Amino acid sequence: MNTFAKITATETKLFLRTPMWALFGLLLPPALLLGIGAIPGMTQPSEVTAGFRFIDLWVPSLIVVSLAMLALQAIPGAVATYREQGVLRRLATTPVHPANLLGAQLLIHVAVALAGVVLVLGLGHAVYDVPLPRHPLTFLVTLLLGAVSVFALGLIAAAVARTAKSAGGLAMIAFFPIMFFGGVYLPRPLLPDVLRRIGDYVPPGSQPLQDAWVGTGVQPLQLLVLAAFAVAGTALAARLFRWE
Repeated sequence: MNTFAKITATETKLFLRTPMWALFGLLLPPALLLGIGAIPGMTQPSEVTAGFRFIDLWVPSLIVVSLAMLALQAIPGAVATYREQGVLRRLATTPVHPANLLGAQLLIHVAVALAGVVLVLGLGHAVYDVPLPRHPLTFLVTLLLGAVSVFALGLIAAAVARTAKSAGGLAMIAFFPIMFFGGVYLPRPLLPDVLRRIGDYVPPGSQPLQDAWVGTGVQPLQLLVLAAFAVAGTALAARLFRWE
């Protein structure tokens, strides 16, 4: 077993010992879906949403919740806690490259986030007849790019924060805008035009996710922006990483 596999296995065991964030990532979005679906009018077509139901357009926003919670709350706190407790300082005396630790954290949390997304899709389809993505391959590519782009921002906070408290504060700089532009606080169709346009390119890509969902076609530029966030953010996190 290589170094990365060993670190990933160890980090997975530690992650499962304190499953709070795993439960948040898995259960909060489905719970919100059920709550939103219970609101009168949410399961009826609306002129405001071009004939779509609000519940249909809320699903990409619930994906944002799952990704943001794990990427911008769980990862920064976990890595900063290691730094605060001196775990990283001890790792610094070994041949372990920081990219291995950051990569393991990324892999574990992305896997949990994707499991939460699958749960939302299945529950929405079963309970509210929310259609599955019309362009599944494009949806999957957009989801993966969006997930890594958001997690890259969380890794940057994790790379530089000295304490778990400061990591949470740094991550909040990205957390609230991502939730807002992702339509979590207010449905995107109700946002002013200029804010919707900005949100079209903000990770994790609520608009391209929605476009792949309803079949209107994803703009290549949106995918390029997500890819740029993913690559540049991950590289910056590895470069800024400090053991202590």
